[in-house]
Amino acid sequence: MSEKTVTRTELSKAIHNEVGLPRSDCAELLDDVLKMISASLVNGEPFKVTSFGSFTVRHKGKRLGRNPKTGEEVMISPRRVIVFRPSLKLRQRVNR
Repeated sequence: MSEKTVTRTELSKAIHNEVGLPRSDCAELLDDVLKMISASLVNGEPFKVTSFGSFTVRHKGKRLGRNPKTGEEVMISPRRVIVFRPSLKLRQRVNR
């Protein structure tokens, strides 16, 4: 299984090929969408994309962890993490 990182440039080219807008407009459109997602998550609000999935922020409390190398117990501070949950349609497409 090969891993592939999709870049902003590749996404904006794909938008350009599909929609036909100028490349600079496609890059600006992509940046605006990514800023909307980021701003929503920074504010702790979920971001849902129909037929794709939703991004949410989950709060993890303070907990006791362990250094796997030394076995030493360490207190892990509370933090927020981003969670992606795929939609049913996306899961069905992946499992075909």
